Amino acid sequence: MNYNANYALDCENLNDQPLTPITSVNLVGRTPATPLVIEASDLAARMGREETLIVDVRRPETCIDGHIPGAVSLVYQDLLRENGFAKGLLPTSARLSALFSGIGLTPGRHVVAYDDDSGAGAARLLWTLDVLGHRSSSLLNGGFSAWDEADLPISETLATPSVSDFRAIGADDGVADYDYVLANLGNPDVVFVDARTSEEYSGEIVRAARGGHIPGAVNFNWTEAIDPHDSHRLRSDDELRAMLAVRGITADKEIVAYCQTHHRSSHTYIMLKHLGYTRVRGYAGSWSQWGNRADAPIER
Repeated sequence: MNYNANYALDCENLNDQPLTPITSVNLVGRTPATPLVIEASDLAARMGREETLIVDVRRPETCIDGHIPGAVSLVYQDLLRENGFAKGLLPTSARLSALFSGIGLTPGRHVVAYDDDSGAGAARLLWTLDVLGHRSSSLLNGGFSAWDEADLPISETLATPSVSDFRAIGADDGVADYDYVLANLGNPDVVFVDARTSEEYSGEIVRAARGGHIPGAVNFNWTEAIDPHDSHRLRSDDELRAMLAVRGITADKEIVAYCQTHHRSSHTYIMLKHLGYTRVRGYAGSWSQWGNRADAPIER
């Protein structure tokens, strides 16, 4: 992918620069006509519209073999920043501005993202856009497999994006950092949702210096939201709400989702937003940060 010249201005000493407070520059709301989760048939009806930006978040070599016509490629790793043990942090404003300018994103374009990872990679893109205030975006339900199984057109020629001048402006909304999580331990209004496997949650599988989970967190493995017999699409809204309710993950609470690097939990974030949960945050540091800090309290 060709990024614009501003990419070179993002020096390494800016790696820990926080995103600036949000303004109305990129703030685009979501309407019933632009749902957060879109079906393959609905995307097919939008094909060819200038305002629709289809983004393929699969590996570039996979994209070349076959993709949705008109799609542009975005490398998943470009959505991440590493700082010490924390592997999935949000990149700086400069890097995100260059990344999204490079795929031709503008405030007026509606992003439809897909992958071949049951939606986790695409969801990380949508979480990033949400954080930037660009809420005109959708997750393709079932990803590329749902498109392919619907016998819809497939192309082997990737679109060449017209470089734009997208300005990434951050916000506190949608984001939880280490200090935010620590400050809200024991807060009855906040539910921490661990989207990892039960073995990671319990500490049986250890992927950091220490195993276990954030104190008080409830375990909802992100794959529970997916129907493996239906092109890995989301389960029905009623099923999801019932599964969440029995764990105390209810819409009247603020929800903070995390996993190992905020890959899997990005899918949880988007799923909750799709269900109408209004107060949801993603902890980008996740267990790669929390589990590697000696001063972070844990439960097993």
